[in-house]
Amino acid sequence: MNWQINSLLQEAIQNTKRNNFAEAKILLLKILDIESHNFDALNIIGVITGKENNHIEAINFFKKAQKIKPDNNLINFNLAKAFSESGNDLEAIKYYEIAIRLDKNHLGSWLNFANSLYELQRYEEALFNYDQALKLKPDYVEAYNNKALTLYNLKRYDEAIYNYDQAIKLKPDFAEAYNNRGNIFFDLKRYEEALSHYDQALKLKPDYAEAYSNRGNIFFDLKRYDEALYNYDQAIKLKPDYEYLFGMSLHMKMLMCNWQDFKVNVKSLSLEINENKKSSFCHPLLALTDSPSIQRKSSEIWINDKHPFNSLFGSIFKSKQRDKIKIGYYSPDFREHAVAYLLAELLELHDKNQFELFGFYFGPPDSSKIHKRVSSAFNQFIDVGLKSDKDIALMSREIGIDIAVDLTGFTALGRTDIFSYRAAPIQVNYLGYPGTTGAEYIDYIIADPIIIPTESQRYYSEKVVYLPNSYQVNDRQRSMTDKVFTKDELGLPKDSFVFCCFNNNYKITPNTFDGWVRILKAVKGSVLWLLEDSPIAALNLRKEAQFRGLDPNRLVFAKRIDPSEHLARHYVADLFVDTLPYNAHTTASDALWVGLPVLTCTGESFASRVAASLLNAIELPELITTTQEQYEATAIELATNPEKLKAIKYKLERNRLTTALFDTPRFTKHIEAAYKQMYERYQADLPPNNIYVKN
Repeated sequence: MNWQINSLLQEAIQNTKRNNFAEAKILLLKILDIESHNFDALNIIGVITGKENNHIEAINFFKKAQKIKPDNNLINFNLAKAFSESGNDLEAIKYYEIAIRLDKNHLGSWLNFANSLYELQRYEEALFNYDQALKLKPDYVEAYNNKALTLYNLKRYDEAIYNYDQAIKLKPDFAEAYNNRGNIFFDLKRYEEALSHYDQALKLKPDYAEAYSNRGNIFFDLKRYDEALYNYDQAIKLKPDYEYLFGMSLHMKMLMCNWQDFKVNVKSLSLEINENKKSSFCHPLLALTDSPSIQRKSSEIWINDKHPFNSLFGSIFKSKQRDKIKIGYYSPDFREHAVAYLLAELLELHDKNQFELFGFYFGPPDSSKIHKRVSSAFNQFIDVGLKSDKDIALMSREIGIDIAVDLTGFTALGRTDIFSYRAAPIQVNYLGYPGTTGAEYIDYIIADPIIIPTESQRYYSEKVVYLPNSYQVNDRQRSMTDKVFTKDELGLPKDSFVFCCFNNNYKITPNTFDGWVRILKAVKGSVLWLLEDSPIAALNLRKEAQFRGLDPNRLVFAKRIDPSEHLARHYVADLFVDTLPYNAHTTASDALWVGLPVLTCTGESFASRVAASLLNAIELPELITTTQEQYEATAIELATNPEKLKAIKYKLERNRLTTALFDTPRFTKHIEAAYKQMYERYQADLPPNNIYVKN
């Protein structure tokens, strides 16, 4: 019998070497029919099955072999590797530890053990293991590269660059190292150096999709959207299933107001997300679809893939109830940014006898007035820009933060992993991202009854905190220049009725634009005043107008200017017309603050209901519409009925400082009441639940 098994085994080994896996498996299964506990057959068939990406089946074969020879280094290594390839790195590290204990000189065990620790974001432990591999093999290129990647995630950029340099010295054609080194310079906003590295990676590896994608990210940051789109599309051509890039490519088109195949693309994107495909980042989706279910699905895909809960630090020790609740606000936007302008007065008005405020800032260096104002409003303001997410979370725990408020979510420069470690026992999604995070470790989302109706709660992974008026905080102290603008100097016809929309161009959908064209055609002599995000977007919008039979000169574009001057130039407009499904948010507050009526149309998602929330809080429900037809009819009526528009403007001026929207002291009391209820529930050992704050 043994001679037959040995003969079959040798033949199976030869077939495996020749990559004739199907024939090898037939022979190995014959062996296992004869002798079900044959170690070699179980090990080899496990290796073959793993190469076929059947990792769960491979694990079963390796487990059987490991029971036969539990002290065999190779089988423990193979079992660990199979767990890692199946996505279960937590289980993998158990067997890598065994493999290393059995053979401390096995290079693959040290490297792969480090790789699994890296995937678990246990970066310091990963570094130790990469160093062990490098001690055994000082010219281990992969260890240098992966160590550098780990240091990059710890934001130890100089050390990361050194290790990439070592990898490149050992392997001058190492395209991946050039690409990864470029990512450091991208993070440091040293774009020319980053581009040169990506270009070198592509020179060495012309089909390197990741390098094209990274080039796209640079051009996106530089607002060279056509070049960004070209690079993203090149990456997709090379790798059609490139994760999240379909949505990013579509976002570039929206930034340029390039609506080619818009409906087809949005439908395809929605279908892919429903099929759990990694097709889009979350934020671009808000302007593409009004479906809250698609938006939640997208968030869950992203969170589970990129920011799953990390139990590294274990549970937070529960402190005794104290007089002052420690609140941490986390953001890269305590600078010249809408979040800072909205939040400033709230931070100043917070009751410092009841709350201790900590600002965790991870944005770029800033010396603006708003940065100074916001930073001085905290009890402690901490610049954590060069600290890792893990270190920030650990610092938060050491400080004893009770409530961690993420002001960024999935917007630019967000640091979601801070919260995946549990920076605080109570974690809140507020203001920056108008949608659900899909994260089990974010306990609450701050909203209001307009933003999230009761029937929509199922679309949010967080429990909902209902503030009584609008969820959006505002600052009554925003400065505005005394300068008086004229239509002439702004490029607007003297006697025209001026519709305006200062929303970002990517929020303009073909459907919204169709409605605007119909409105303009119905109101003779009217113009539409838009923000110019980029020259190419302005050019495309004029082309779209002409295609629809509208004189493109009836679109007038405004450049970005100083915020105080931007507020002042609103006075020359007559009516702000909103976008759907991504409404005006801060832009709506700006308009209402200076007395410019905002006409909106509500949808189903958070982002599509913000303007309605603001109008409700300033008691102007007549400017809230629910259908496209009603929206267009109202716009036309207000533009052609001067007395009606005058009455609305008078009402807006009367309500501006007497209603809830700009009553920041009232808002402060409401959000503080919400924080107290969150804290009291936690202290009473009650799970998070929907909170309703009374007016």
